[in-house]
Amino acid sequence: MNNKTKGYIYGAVAAATYGMNPLFALPLYQDGMDANSVLFFRYLLAIPILWAMIRWRGRDFRLTRRELPALVVLGLLMACSSLTLFLSYTCMAAGIASTLLFVYPILVALIMAIFFKEKISLLTVMCIALALVGIAMLYKGDGDATLSLAGVALVMASSLSYAIYMVGVNLPRVREVPTVKLTFYALLFGFSVFVVRVGVGAGLSVPAHWYHWLNLVALAVLPTVVSFVSTTIAIQYIGSTPTAILGALEPLTAVFFGVMIFGETLTPRIVGGIVLIVVAVTMIIAGGRIGAYLLRFRKLFPKLPRIRQKRAV
Repeated sequence: MNNKTKGYIYGAVAAATYGMNPLFALPLYQDGMDANSVLFFRYLLAIPILWAMIRWRGRDFRLTRRELPALVVLGLLMACSSLTLFLSYTCMAAGIASTLLFVYPILVALIMAIFFKEKISLLTVMCIALALVGIAMLYKGDGDATLSLAGVALVMASSLSYAIYMVGVNLPRVREVPTVKLTFYALLFGFSVFVVRVGVGAGLSVPAHWYHWLNLVALAVLPTVVSFVSTTIAIQYIGSTPTAILGALEPLTAVFFGVMIFGETLTPRIVGGIVLIVVAVTMIIAGGRIGAYLLRFRKLFPKLPRIRQKRAV
């Protein structure tokens, strides 16, 4: 298996697990916890897991003076993205928030084009457009539901900070840091944000029922450890923009759990949205090979020689 294939697999895993955020967070909100408390325990439980992974691999925890500032910034971006996204769940339906969050692939492509002179190909634009239409088809809201301005602003802030994080992970000084160590320090520095918020009066609540601790553990493992580690590996293998576009698989996670666990109906519109997303992801994975495939297909049908008609004398 080559590195590109590994990158696409890790990107798909990262998207699918990151899409589980509402699945585990919303029951905690219903149990009386606030966004800051949920994220406090999410990060607190994830950090020891990553610490154990580093120790198990026999790696050290040392950082160079060149790496430390970059990881502090990445940690703050990660915390900002998490906090604004989880706060948006309190202002609007999680389905709307998850749909709006997909602005981040566009932001990643723009940042790469403006600051790193990466060309935005027609294929990339088509993939983003198809994915956006597909995700819009997946969303099913109440007919009388209105968008919250505060909620939209929070999701946009989450998208922007996540986009900058994805670009930052691909910078040369950060690429030298092992993946698990990078994620460990990003979470550690990000956790400081929630510690400060608790210290200045945001308060800290715990689950009212013991079984909701399982939701916190699941949040720490799947959308945090697994997703962020997989995202970093995918970016290092295939780059920031393709990894961001693979994020279109995130809403499919919500559809899967909705149908399999909550008994939701799989309508033709949802199936159409799934097809568009799968096509977009397939196109970005095929990449430049699409042209080669089309050329091979064209060669199967060679042009017939034209028969010249003789002019009448």
